[in-house]
Amino acid sequence: MRTILIVDDSPTIRRMVAASLQSLDGIILAEASNGLEAIEMLAREQPALVVLDLNMPDMHGLEVLRFIRAHNQYRGIPVIVLTTKYDVDTRKDALDNGASQYMTKPFDPAALRQNVSTLLKLK
Repeated sequence: MRTILIVDDSPTIRRMVAASLQSLDGIILAEASNGLEAIEMLAREQPALVVLDLNMPDMHGLEVLRFIRAHNQYRGIPVIVLTTKYDVDTRKDALDNGASQYMTKPFDPAALRQNVSTLLKLK
């Protein structure tokens, strides 16, 4: 079983992401409501993939992404940025800082499942 960590300050979005991914085989879903909680959960949950919002209290999602990419034990974890930010500069910043995929809200559940499946090489 592989864990997917869903990081978003909105409980509604976390539920929507979880509902979109629950049909995937061989995964466990974990949730964090902010960036600091996400960093704490990295060591505890050892996720195979992170779905990460950018605009959150306590710690911006880009800071979480930089943390993941700066530490050897987390560097290889795929990160899907899922945000309301549509602008080219934010997208470029996320990808330049190591995001594996960049998706915007509202999101297509099938597209999210496909991105997760591709990144985790699920059948």
